[in-house]
Amino acid sequence: MKIRELAQHWEESAKGRLTDTGYNIHLDVESAARLAALTEMYPKHHPEELLGELIGAALEELEASFPYVKGTKVIATDEEGDPLYEDVGATPRFLALSRQRLQDLTSPD
Repeated sequence: MKIRELAQHWEESAKGRLTDTGYNIHLDVESAARLAALTEMYPKHHPEELLGELIGAALEELEASFPYVKGTKVIATDEEGDPLYEDVGATPRFLALSRQRLQDLTSPD
């Protein structure tokens, strides 16, 4: 979900699955004021819920912002028959680590 879509999401009020892991963060004063404003604007949502969704949206945008780094291995061809090369940049590593951590978080102990 894009950050610009969050306000509409909060208006429609949907909930996702949460991890048991808690995170304790300190915000700068300006961010704390903005979070307080959002909490006032969307009183059905707890500040922690808003922060979680903001962080989730920011992580999605960060993933999308990683630059493509052309590797040497051809992984496919496009509709015109031109080769498509693997991405050897940060994206595949981030995705692999994210999948690994997701499995760690969702696997029964």
